[in-house]
Amino acid sequence: MVHETRLKAAVVLGGFVVSLLLTSTICAQTPSQRAWQILKAAAGGSNAGERAAAISVLELTPGNPDAQAMAEKALSDPKPEVRAAAAEALGGIGASSSIPALKNAVKDPEITVVVAAAKALHDLKDPAAYEVYYAILTGERKSGDSLVESQKKMLSDPKKMAQVGFAAGVGFIPFAGLGLGALKTVTKDDVSPVRAAATKILASDPDPKSADALVAASTDKSWIVRVAALDAIAHRGDPALVDRIHARLDDEKDLVRFIAAATIIRLTSSRADQ
Repeated sequence: MVHETRLKAAVVLGGFVVSLLLTSTICAQTPSQRAWQILKAAAGGSNAGERAAAISVLELTPGNPDAQAMAEKALSDPKPEVRAAAAEALGGIGASSSIPALKNAVKDPEITVVVAAAKALHDLKDPAAYEVYYAILTGERKSGDSLVESQKKMLSDPKKMAQVGFAAGVGFIPFAGLGLGALKTVTKDDVSPVRAAATKILASDPDPKSADALVAASTDKSWIVRVAALDAIAHRGDPALVDRIHARLDDEKDLVRFIAAATIIRLTSSRADQ
């Protein structure tokens, strides 16, 4: 009986000591160690939403090698939302050494991941990003090859494109001062805002094929894409494009006519200065 009582007391005392040691360990952690513990636990957990959220916030830690390693590892996560978050984070971190991993992510079967990786490549100033945005805008590769059927389907699927706009942070709403009517038009069309966003990226692509794509997009059936394409042409600053867009001065949509006018003024002023 005495032995049993001593044994119970030893077990209780042992548990108390273990608890005390764990508490001491937690208390001994620095804020930074505790912060990493929280993020690593979430990133390695079973909840995909929590994994994506934990990886996504890593973009707030530019230049951090541990954050970069975590994000790169997440590029192989089974869930596309986590892979997309990882690509976004690598762009925010400024992880130039992750460019090969991001180029591989551009081949991902999920369009949300592809666009997130392209956005990261653009943030890292890698020209490979233009290939993806060109395909989003035109429906084909710069090489002239058609996209495979599954890729075409993804790019024309409103639900998929809405996911792209939300998850990858891309989308274009022309001139915020236009009011509620324009916003309602945009929100009913999940494809055009993402295609329009592609024109904004292509504005800085020196490849003449992108200039051709922008001129073609200035006649798109969606006025949102036409506006964005003309805006991109204006920022591209190539006076040689004036003669190719002047017909937009007679566009049926007033905003398109207005931006075409402003674009032509800007480009002809540039030509006069040369």
